[in-house]
Amino acid sequence: MFIDEVSLDVAAGSGGRGAVGFRREKYVPRGGPDGGDGGWGGSVVLVVEPGDSSLSRYRERRRFHAPDGRPGGGALRSGRDGPDLVLPVPPGTVVTDAENGELIGDLASPGQRLVIAEGGRGGRGNAHFAGAVRQAPRIAELGDPGAQRRIHLELKLIADIGLVGLPNAGKSTLLAVLTGARPKVAAYPFTTLHPNLGVAEMSGGHTLVLADVPGLIEGAHDGAGLGIEFLRHLERTRVLIHVVDCAAGAAEARRAIEQVVAELGAFSPQLAERPTLVALNKIDLPEAGEAAGELEPEFPGAHRISAAAGIGTRDLLEAAADLVAAARHAAAGPTAGSSGEAGGVQGAGDADAAAGGHRIYRHVSHEPGPPHVERDPDGAYRVIDPAVLRIVERTDLDEEEAVAVLHRRLAAAGVDAALAAAGCQDGDSVRIGSAEFTFAADAMSSFPRPPRRSRG
Repeated sequence: MFIDEVSLDVAAGSGGRGAVGFRREKYVPRGGPDGGDGGWGGSVVLVVEPGDSSLSRYRERRRFHAPDGRPGGGALRSGRDGPDLVLPVPPGTVVTDAENGELIGDLASPGQRLVIAEGGRGGRGNAHFAGAVRQAPRIAELGDPGAQRRIHLELKLIADIGLVGLPNAGKSTLLAVLTGARPKVAAYPFTTLHPNLGVAEMSGGHTLVLADVPGLIEGAHDGAGLGIEFLRHLERTRVLIHVVDCAAGAAEARRAIEQVVAELGAFSPQLAERPTLVALNKIDLPEAGEAAGELEPEFPGAHRISAAAGIGTRDLLEAAADLVAAARHAAAGPTAGSSGEAGGVQGAGDADAAAGGHRIYRHVSHEPGPPHVERDPDGAYRVIDPAVLRIVERTDLDEEEAVAVLHRRLAAAGVDAALAAAGCQDGDSVRIGSAEFTFAADAMSSFPRPPRRSRG
């Protein structure tokens, strides 16, 4: 069974480390620190390629890592930024977080870009740490690690009109007549195993994209048959054309309509409410013509067609085009700026502003709270705070001077107070990320063991 979806593990590049350097020139004694900053790590970016039609390029390789930033150099030279890693995807790709299912982005427009993993910031060189007290610092920051995540890509076809119906209703034949597409057509069910797209030329140079999806059977929304894998493609269509085989008689055609409507509603209530035209197909056959005449009063606006003979197909397409135009207009909504206000920041008084009043902005304090402390199963104390973790990750724990500065910065961030409040005592182990310290009442002591760091 064809399922156009794939999960990828992506990692952005880490920032380059800052440099420790000092100016050394003739006639310039004690030139001072001049270590440059590290470059930013490359980000992982998804870009919509209009020529792509599937995610097949990611079947073999599913792990991607953007380049790291280069380290800084002396003479205030900054390291080169790592280039972004660009991953092309076809239009209609929906990106979600594979861990929690959260929607990250819906990529529909050609050229659209989405940063899914941001590169790490480069570390600062020792030139940033010079001051009146510390005039020759040997401190430089490590670069931030790049973001890592597992993403899920799912391709949903983008079409103006979706052709639905039971197997062998004539959808593929209708698509071929309206668009010139050449899907496989045969007189047995499930001829269509993959979604087919076609483009219909309209007057004035306009075009409409039509999608023919595999036929639906009873229980398709629960996984029966092939339909459930392709019902999702219909979610993007603006208008549906329900193709009905009238050759088996009015009763069978009526049952087919009810069954497809029920499957659409069970899969998505919004899909069942989509503007729909009923195409009573195969009227070139005598028994089908009689059935179509019986069904027309029950379904106002139904079109009698013969996809094989090309009867009534153009009128059906023009009626569908009118519904597509109306759906596009409704989706666009009111003209932006009609209220006389420019788009901008939405404040607390937006409702009053929309009514002609004054927009009110209120300051919201973002002062961080104390770091959170938890106990690991082995009794060690773990500090959980993103800002504190960044401070530790940027510190070269092999450099004694840098560790001394780190202790002061952690105390200023409230780590010592939070640990003491949690019951941490002298000699207890403290973990921040992958680094491990020994707690002392005045300040966390030097490492009793080599630090463990993870750059991944």
